[in-house]
Amino acid sequence: MFARLKRRHAVAGDTRPDQAVRPDGAAADLHKMVRTLALQASTLGRESAEVRGAIDDTTKEADAQAQAVQALATQLQQVIASQQGIADETRRGLDAVNQVGDAVQAVGAEVGGIVDTLRQVSDAAGQITQIALQTRLVAFNASVEAKRAGEAGRGFGVVADAVKELAARVESSSKDIMGTVEQLDGRIAALAREIRREARAGATDAAGATEGGAVHRALAVVEQGVRAIHAASEHSRSVCDGLDGQMAAIEREMRRTSSALQGALERTETFLGISEQLLESVVECGVETEDTPYVRAAQQAAAQVSKLLEDALRTGAIGEHDLFDEQYRSVAGSAPEQHLTRFVEIADRLFPQVQEKALALSDKVVFCIASDRNGYIACHNQRYNHPQRSGDIAWNTANCRNRRIFNDRTGLASARNQRPFLLQTYRRDMGGGNFIVMKEAAAPIAVDGRHWGGLRLAFKF
Repeated sequence: MFARLKRRHAVAGDTRPDQAVRPDGAAADLHKMVRTLALQASTLGRESAEVRGAIDDTTKEADAQAQAVQALATQLQQVIASQQGIADETRRGLDAVNQVGDAVQAVGAEVGGIVDTLRQVSDAAGQITQIALQTRLVAFNASVEAKRAGEAGRGFGVVADAVKELAARVESSSKDIMGTVEQLDGRIAALAREIRREARAGATDAAGATEGGAVHRALAVVEQGVRAIHAASEHSRSVCDGLDGQMAAIEREMRRTSSALQGALERTETFLGISEQLLESVVECGVETEDTPYVRAAQQAAAQVSKLLEDALRTGAIGEHDLFDEQYRSVAGSAPEQHLTRFVEIADRLFPQVQEKALALSDKVVFCIASDRNGYIACHNQRYNHPQRSGDIAWNTANCRNRRIFNDRTGLASARNQRPFLLQTYRRDMGGGNFIVMKEAAAPIAVDGRHWGGLRLAFKF
């Protein structure tokens, strides 16, 4: 159908869409049908772009949620591992409490031995005291006899007095020892009784240990607390095991959802591609549509950029190697990331005169830019061509779109297209959660027969 309509224009001697032969009769009906088809194709493209954008957003959200669930599952595994560590430690704690109880029993036995030893010491000290008393008595008697002997017994009397004084000291020391031993005996005996009571109390539960000793009561409380921690840890681990299984199921379901959304997203590409092909076919057949002026403007701008670059090569303003430079050097500290190439200076000097002029075509035009074949925009429209502000990513994203690589579906397709023109429909993020659906007409830029990139002219519906 499109071929017949195109031949009809050729027979009329005028193949330009803006000067098409005025149809009548059957041809008029055909024109009307083609225009209707173009309108419907445009509507299909717009709706497809909207659906594709919505599915794309949902897919990204689903992927982000799946990643969050996966991260949460990893953290849950760490919690389970920590709980296992707590359970192991509490088990060792219970063993330690039991060992302390055994140690207390052993101490009780040792204390009994100490009590027996101290009593032997006390007995020995008592015997020494008795001997000291007897020694004092003998020394006293010797002193009396020495005095009776007069001058002959004076030396013996001195010795007797010294022995008596020494015996008194021995008696005093023995009594001190006996007093100390008696005090120790009382204290250790009390400790032994306490330990024996605690040993008997240790056989009962914590409630029945109230009449037992302080040590065993404390041990009982510690044991009860450790057992409670152990039980809580085991219960928590059981709950976490259940949650881990549920989260694994949720993650699998989210992955399936993401896969289904990705499949739906790929199908929208088919609808979008069909609508774009229909629009291109209508324009190619020579029928004037609402897209024709923008296609023509893109082709004219592409031809102008091509000529400017060819002139720059001929005059030596830039070399061919530099013009086709694809070694993109990152600009340090830029966010979003910007890049430099060896043709940025020539682009800044030549492109604005073409790009800014195209903006005046209609208030529907959003931008007009020249892209190299990899989607790199050396020079954007002046409204988006500002230096970046340090740390202000939101402002930079909206206002500093030069020196950046746009290799998304639309950008890369326009940059690498080598047909006379390419017409695409897509949804553009304007920031702040706002989106608009646009069309983009692109035409190839060639320099001395070598494909350099594409001229992109975007406009609103």
